[in-house]
Amino acid sequence: MRPDRDAILKALEQVIDPEIRKPVTELDMVRDVLIEDDGGVSVTIALTVAGCPLRHSFEEQVGKAVGAVEGVTSVRLGFDVMSPQEKAALVSRLQGGRTERTISLSPATRVIAVASGKGGVGKSTLTANLAYALSTLGEEVGILDGDVYGHSIPHMLGVHQKPIAVDEMMVPPVRGDLKLMSIGFFLEENAPVMWRGPMLHK
Repeated sequence: MRPDRDAILKALEQVIDPEIRKPVTELDMVRDVLIEDDGGVSVTIALTVAGCPLRHSFEEQVGKAVGAVEGVTSVRLGFDVMSPQEKAALVSRLQGGRTERTISLSPATRVIAVASGKGGVGKSTLTANLAYALSTLGEEVGILDGDVYGHSIPHMLGVHQKPIAVDEMMVPPVRGDLKLMSIGFFLEENAPVMWRGPMLHK
């Protein structure tokens, strides 16, 4: 029996972008679905950047989701890249249609600041443990590592991938369900960095 196209599109709702954490169908990332008479299915996913480091995640998810649809005998996944117009539409969708940069937190959001006037007292360790503990309890957690001198959070959590830039919006790397942004992602390992005083203390 030839696979049903609607059933395949429904199955693709289970495929989650590992960085944006939303279904590829909701993000309009499904570029094409071709169904052969012998049950073979070819899916094309449009990525935000050509060198996306998480292709294997899409391959695994699409293979599992589409492969479970009745009548599917094989699954092939191809990739394309979003056009500037598609990226702009995606950014607008993720920002809820806002055109200006605003900071808007829901009433349920809590900001926990970990700071100290002295170095080496365990700020990063406390932050990593607290964030991970809250994440394992089912909370949605993100870390903004603003330590310009000792940005050790990426190393502590074992996150080495770079943030993805979608136009002017940065998509943070994810460790499990924990989102993370750090100055450490923008520097080469063990590389020195020179800060201008006005920029550093801005």
